Amino acid sequence: MADQLQEPVLSPGQSDYSHAWRAMRHRNFRLFQTGQAISLIGTWMTRVATAWLVYRLTKSPWMLGAIGFASQIPMFLLAPIAGVVIDRVDRHKLLTITQVLFGINTLLLAALTLSHTITIPLLFVLSVVQGLINTLDMPTRQSLFVRMVGSREDLSNAIAINSSMFNVARLVGPSIAGLLIAATSEGWCFLVDGVSYGAVIVSLLLMRIEKAEPAPVSSGAISQLHDGWKYVAHSVPIRSILLMFAVASLMAWPFTVLLPVFAAQVLHGGANTLGFLMGALGLGALIASISLAARRSIRGLAGNLPLAATVVGVGLICFGLSNLMAISLALMLIIGFGLLQWTISTNTILQTIVDEDMRGRLVSYYTMVLEGMPPWGSLIAGSLANHLGAQHAVMISGVACLLGALWFWSRLKRIRAAMRPIYERLGIVPRLTIADSPDS
Repeated sequence: MADQLQEPVLSPGQSDYSHAWRAMRHRNFRLFQTGQAISLIGTWMTRVATAWLVYRLTKSPWMLGAIGFASQIPMFLLAPIAGVVIDRVDRHKLLTITQVLFGINTLLLAALTLSHTITIPLLFVLSVVQGLINTLDMPTRQSLFVRMVGSREDLSNAIAINSSMFNVARLVGPSIAGLLIAATSEGWCFLVDGVSYGAVIVSLLLMRIEKAEPAPVSSGAISQLHDGWKYVAHSVPIRSILLMFAVASLMAWPFTVLLPVFAAQVLHGGANTLGFLMGALGLGALIASISLAARRSIRGLAGNLPLAATVVGVGLICFGLSNLMAISLALMLIIGFGLLQWTISTNTILQTIVDEDMRGRLVSYYTMVLEGMPPWGSLIAGSLANHLGAQHAVMISGVACLLGALWFWSRLKRIRAAMRPIYERLGIVPRLTIADSPDS
């Protein structure tokens, strides 16, 4: 392991609140989060507007899943290759380039929609382009956090704060999108999003990040790709945690592509109803993010994973049974809380235990699961909804989450035993001189 990770020590006058936001003391991270806070609202407006546009044009649950597949399949196919690229280049420059490309692609979508020339085939093409850009952008952004905060000491807090910002946007963006779509059209949501990328680009240009020379390359790209796979596959905790997270990405997160169906057919509403559902999901996720930011240590996060999966599984089953708006909103909040506990805990553990020279490649596998598995899940969800109905499709997803939780619980003792030596080297837990060890 490259750096020693010491648990932050609070001064006598330091409050839990200031501890929860400690990563914001770093100028580069603070700049990035300011830009993100603006841009992510636009991103969530685009997500809701795209789903509503597809459903308005086709009235097909399957097509909702297909568009989701088109936007995320590049991540599944290309993320490991992106990880090799990220470990070889300047991540700061690469992230700036991807944000510029995002803005151009979204403004093109806005122009086509506002001119009433958008079609489903064109939307497919733009979704694939968005996915290709995201294949480089997401792992680059995640792997750059450690440089934004200057050390690994505040890395877990930075991840949680970033997720908090993401979920504030998830709360605000869909609500604005619902109102804007009802008053005008989806195109204005795309336009706002395209312009909002300027905030992130400016924040990146204002950063003062010391240029980091990529590690000397002693082997070719193919060899590095193979090394990354061996690193992930041979580590018991990394392999198990990624497999567990694959359940969330394949069976849990994709249920959101069916929310337009629930809004229109189950709850008998419109774009506003969809916005409220997405907003409730975001509120639950925000609460989860804040609770994780307030943690003083990453110890115990491995046990969070099966608990979160259980919460999500029960929530999805109950959501599939509900046809009342108030109950559905409450369940969205619970599901959002569980999903973000699951996601942030996974990301924090992986980024803490990874060797620095493997960070880009490991993060690329994490983002492949996070963003690359949902397209397959979207197709599964859309197909199940077509044959069994959206409510039964969501309930099946809930059962899959419960089965995943049982599997991980059965392996938890072995995973903790494998993680403990790593935590000892990083200073997270004290070194033991006896074979018996407490939960890490």
